[in-house]
Amino acid sequence: MAILQPQIPLSLYPHHFHLPLHSPTAAPFLCTPFKTPRKPLNLTCSSKGQDDYLIDAPVSAGDGFSFSGGKYSDGPSPSDEWFKQGKIVKAHPVSGSGDKAKDPIFGLKMGAASQASNDLFRWFCVESGNADNPTVILIHGFPSQAYSYRKVLPTLSKNYHAIAFDWLGFGFSDKPQPRYGFDYTMDEFVASLESLINEIATEKVSLVVQGYFSPIAVKYASNLQGKLNDLILLNPPLTATHANLPSALSIFSNFLLGEIFCQDPLRASDKTLTSSGPYKMKEDDAMVYRRPYLTSGSAGFALNVISKAMKKDLKAYVEETRKTLLDENWKVKTTVCWGQRDRWLSYDGVEDFLKNSKHKLIELPMVETLLFSGKAQNSFLLGEEAAAGHHVQEDCGEELGGIISGILGRRSRI
Repeated sequence: MAILQPQIPLSLYPHHFHLPLHSPTAAPFLCTPFKTPRKPLNLTCSSKGQDDYLIDAPVSAGDGFSFSGGKYSDGPSPSDEWFKQGKIVKAHPVSGSGDKAKDPIFGLKMGAASQASNDLFRWFCVESGNADNPTVILIHGFPSQAYSYRKVLPTLSKNYHAIAFDWLGFGFSDKPQPRYGFDYTMDEFVASLESLINEIATEKVSLVVQGYFSPIAVKYASNLQGKLNDLILLNPPLTATHANLPSALSIFSNFLLGEIFCQDPLRASDKTLTSSGPYKMKEDDAMVYRRPYLTSGSAGFALNVISKAMKKDLKAYVEETRKTLLDENWKVKTTVCWGQRDRWLSYDGVEDFLKNSKHKLIELPMVETLLFSGKAQNSFLLGEEAAAGHHVQEDCGEELGGIISGILGRRSRI
């Protein structure tokens, strides 16, 4: 693809690059800036029939700069390749007045990535396997992306129709500026999850959900138990101590400092993900997680607001999750998977809670405990060399895919 060049002489200051905005299905464009000694580069991005955007690079789903190692690149990035595997699904109505979003600091109009569409939000989804097979929906945690399930998808695709998606505010999905169509509250996430599932699956589904978005999936399931075959929770917050975000996440909600850190691609992706357990990130994988924060400020603004919402509402949602899983009217077949080397969520109290819930649910029966290291009776066990932390799907994705297949397959034979 040809590299876009500036339309004014290099001697003029400041420089303006005129870059066309593309549709969500277009391949990412490439941009190589000129180097001018001792003069800052000011990017003004525009498109036909639209005003200039002064803050963001003009990025929407699948649209933006390609990076490699934190530098501009004229070759395809791992993020580009991942985007090619997915598609955009429109679901959940956009609320609000329809006004163009402005940044909360300077009041300037935000770029395309921070603007909500006119009707429905755009979600990035990757599916694998035969659509005629039972559907399994893989839901990433906070903060992460559908990319975290890249090792799980191939295994599940053998017998299931597996779908992984990016939450609103993450990855390649829409990242509307808060108060302009979506405020990223926990209740809004529940409602939007229902809209997306209704769009991508007409029959009953199984859900696999990881980490701090688990209470949202449990809330959704409690309202629509008849829609689910199985619910598999990966290191969910289940105890009172889990209701407090770890410092690596709560810092994003801090005044001023949090807003700064949310715009730091390394702190918002690499440092956060690797602080949660034994996960060691490869550079190619890091570039996929950094991509949203490198191409637009919208991902950082969303992260800041989501962190505040989590800090405010997580305690109530964890308590509701506990009550739901202990309720004798809970009919959804539920499995909890736990990575023992989780640095964010302590295992203390988890086993006792699961024993209690198993005792109450044994009449159904519904609950089992899966440990990825350590000892437990009647549990699936991965060896010590496969010990996992908070992001189980990153630490041992292939093994997890096999375990999920085993759980769902065994259920279907009962």
